[in-house]
Amino acid sequence: MRPVEPPQVAVEVDGIIKDFPATRALDGVTLAFGKGEVHGLIGENGAGKSTLMRILAGLLKPDAGAVRVGGRTVSVGSVAEANALGIAMIHQELNLVGSLTVAENIFLGREPRTMGFVRRRRMEALAASLLVHVGASVDPGAVVERLSVAEQQLVEIAKALAADATFLIMDEPTAVLSARETKALFSLIRRLAASGVSIVYISHLLPEVLALCTRISVLRDGKLVTTLLPRDTSESSLASLMVGRELSDVFPPKRLPPVDVAPALELRSLCVEPTVFDVSLTVAPGEIVGLAGLVGSGRTESAEAVVGLRDVGRGQVRVFGLDVSFRDPREALATGVAYVSEDRKGRGVHLDMSCVANVTLAHLGAYGRFFPNTAREQSAARRWVDRLAIRAPDITAPIRTLSGGNQQKFAVAKWLDANPRIVILDEPTRGIDLGAKREMYRLIAELASQGLACLVISSELPELLGLCHRIVVMRQGRTVGVVGEGEMTEERIMHLAAGVDAAPRPSA
Repeated sequence: MRPVEPPQVAVEVDGIIKDFPATRALDGVTLAFGKGEVHGLIGENGAGKSTLMRILAGLLKPDAGAVRVGGRTVSVGSVAEANALGIAMIHQELNLVGSLTVAENIFLGREPRTMGFVRRRRMEALAASLLVHVGASVDPGAVVERLSVAEQQLVEIAKALAADATFLIMDEPTAVLSARETKALFSLIRRLAASGVSIVYISHLLPEVLALCTRISVLRDGKLVTTLLPRDTSESSLASLMVGRELSDVFPPKRLPPVDVAPALELRSLCVEPTVFDVSLTVAPGEIVGLAGLVGSGRTESAEAVVGLRDVGRGQVRVFGLDVSFRDPREALATGVAYVSEDRKGRGVHLDMSCVANVTLAHLGAYGRFFPNTAREQSAARRWVDRLAIRAPDITAPIRTLSGGNQQKFAVAKWLDANPRIVILDEPTRGIDLGAKREMYRLIAELASQGLACLVISSELPELLGLCHRIVVMRQGRTVGVVGEGEMTEERIMHLAAGVDAAPRPSA
């Protein structure tokens, strides 16, 4: 398959090789990015996407090969050097200082000064102009940590443009955005491209890539497979190119849900101020229940209240018929309740600790009374590497050396290794590729078949429809409906989530 080349090259990589201990992350990648194009970059977790982009952003140095900007071979030895070349990267985990204002973040290290004093009014005026340009209705004096994720993302883009970026790398930019916010971001991306800014768009959401991108490049096992036009391919073809084989049966067959079984987990009129006001649901052993709702509906807050991360204002949490009030996730785990957080790098994994430690940290007591049994710990980590098909060449290395998707798998393994009876998975497939999603779905189905009660929170409705026995829908902090197997459609769930009256039911 012959790659499609851009009419005018902005940035080019030629024969890039990058080795890490026990693995070659990039193996002679040659790729050109056009001026003013939106270039999709896709591949499985560990395919080399992030490594290649981190080289362009000055975060890593290649072992061989060349980088050219505007036809000139350059050395990108640091983030500052990349910025000087007009290259900026907007990471999936945003890189802002929460305690500073919007304007201070945008001009951090480049504040307008007179005689050494920061010209604050000038800085805020410049920031306001940039915010208007990116479509952000945000006060330049607002503290960043008080903004929504979508607003913080626009601040990141404004920050890049303030540094005169002409080549923007966006890594999974819509992972935590609502449909409305995603639409607004796409509009901005198209405006930036039309103005001559080159954008590399990394995403596992293939419909987004096909709808937005000018060209699409596929990486697999550190090599470039091909570059093609969206009109010449499809979701299924791209998925096959990513994994090197045909992908079918993404969701495992649904087993019949349990009948007349007492709930393992029950929430009764749960209230968690100031976001959750009345949530009731049940999950039986062997059942997979989905929790759907728009961003801000209170899904995550409800789950965090179950395991003691938030205080329950009123209402009840019952586990196997007993009222519980956990002080923290460790106490919940001791009773058999595990919570896999959506915040992978906050509450999910410890980036500077080894892969082994990330598996066993939640219940070290199981690996030795006074000192952990290292051999048993490593055996457990290898077991999960095999079971979840994790790409981890060295399980004793810090987990930050792995791709985001493989980190996510370890975040799941950490809690499952404690053999819980109830598992709450909050956005378990965010940021992982289609092949890895299929493995995660099969794992969840396997857990349910073993009698675990599984509550799955997801923003991807096809995921809930394909996996769950029932779907509980939330809106504005309340449960507003339960959709059973015979009536599951995206339309019905969205009607409930958006508050549309008389949500239509599917015809018989």
